[in-house]
Amino acid sequence: MTTSAQRSRSLIRDAVASMTPYSPPEDPDRLAKRLGIPVSQVIKLDANENPYGASPKVGHALAEFSKYHIYPDPDQEHAREVLSGYVGVDPQYLFLGNGSDELIDLLMRAVLNPGDEVVDFSPTFGVYAFVAQQYMAPLIDVPRDERFDIDPDAALRAITPKTKITFIASPNNPTGNPASRELLDRILDTGVLVVLDEAYAEFYGQSLAPMVAERDNLVLLRTFSKWAGLAGLRLGYAVLPSNISPHMWKLKAPFNINQAAVVAMEASLNDRAWLQENVVKIQAEQKRMTKLLSEIDYLTPYPSAANFMLVHADGISGADLTQYLADNGILVRFYNSARLREFVRISVGKPEQTDRLIEVLRSAPRT
Repeated sequence: MTTSAQRSRSLIRDAVASMTPYSPPEDPDRLAKRLGIPVSQVIKLDANENPYGASPKVGHALAEFSKYHIYPDPDQEHAREVLSGYVGVDPQYLFLGNGSDELIDLLMRAVLNPGDEVVDFSPTFGVYAFVAQQYMAPLIDVPRDERFDIDPDAALRAITPKTKITFIASPNNPTGNPASRELLDRILDTGVLVVLDEAYAEFYGQSLAPMVAERDNLVLLRTFSKWAGLAGLRLGYAVLPSNISPHMWKLKAPFNINQAAVVAMEASLNDRAWLQENVVKIQAEQKRMTKLLSEIDYLTPYPSAANFMLVHADGISGADLTQYLADNGILVRFYNSARLREFVRISVGKPEQTDRLIEVLRSAPRT
């Protein structure tokens, strides 16, 4: 006899029914409630957000905007024109999305047929694998080396006639290291679609955006979540070659970005000097945090070109260290994978947040 649960399950696509859900960072309000403290006392270093927040001009622009009752432009013409000057490419190459997550989903929807393979390089941003399973695309994982760099020869061996798309984060999340130009050129020369995720480009100080016009199998992803402090408004963008762009426009929802996000983007770009000052502060604090962490005998921070760092812990698991820090009101990121069970990823906060983090870490229980 068929049960109600079995009948309900049969309504869902097999790929969705068997999916492994994405594991997001912990909500700070939930932690504050558990600890019985105000949420303002939680130190949130688990999502690579900008601790200095958005430009003050964003709040003023959002308050003064009067067209929230009107749908945003589905063609994103003004937004792409504004963004063009910042990215340094013609507006025709730009495509805005509801965060990079939507762009990753649309790209896979546009290019993948069932059975096409996706290549990525673990450990890396988990959304690539998360979305690939939705489209029944086998994920070919190429583990990074002991320094978390990508071995170009191993990458090329993984690419077969079934490979349709490969994702490379540069700087990589969660390891913080950039990809070499040699690696990118060699993979691009195979003809597979290379998606270069530059979410942390402003901290790294380099971008290959102009290269998209020269390579018809290169897509870049960028975001306003990190450097501009707009994570809560969800605004990412892709730099697309002309052979990919028309098909992305077919697939996107008509009003996929909201008015507030576009207003905030323009206000941010009108206050780039203020935002760049904060990028410099974060870069300086990252160096200070690296030094302080390296002075704690059981911790080894890895070099990073982003606003976070991966830290190895000796004598305490990453899960236990994450829990210990959470019990003290500090959120960091732990990845429950074999490669990273002795690691945590820590976002760069303000100096006073770093000081509290170091104080708590010095007292962590260890075996």
